[in-house]
Amino acid sequence: MISIDTNVLLRYLLADDAVQHAKVESLIKNKCPVLITDVVLAETVWTLTGKRYNLDKAAVCIVVRGLISDGAFIFENSQVIWSALCDYEKAKAVSGKELDFADSLIANKSHFVAEDIGSSLSAFYSFDKAVTQLKNAKNI
Repeated sequence: MISIDTNVLLRYLLADDAVQHAKVESLIKNKCPVLITDVVLAETVWTLTGKRYNLDKAAVCIVVRGLISDGAFIFENSQVIWSALCDYEKAKAVSGKELDFADSLIANKSHFVAEDIGSSLSAFYSFDKAVTQLKNAKNI
């Protein structure tokens, strides 16, 4: 198993630099499985939805689903990623603000970690109003 950083994953997904894309494709083919950490996935989505690439939620969901279904990649916890993606996909804008994928991932991972240590998450606090659509999420 290997792990890659955000820039390597972006070159793979975007193929915007032919030389780097070829290197990444070769690496992935020869070094499977490839770990995509939560931080790398969150940074990747943040970059893809930013001003330069400006992908919308539907496009981001296609990208993340593609990574999940591609046997070359593994995640810290696929169930958490899937839950975060589903919550992100179904969330509506609140006061004109969309839910960020990173917030969905943080909330879902928080529930998983709490359960993993034998506890339960009573609340997830954020200043972001869109987060209140998530399980046990509250505004501070």
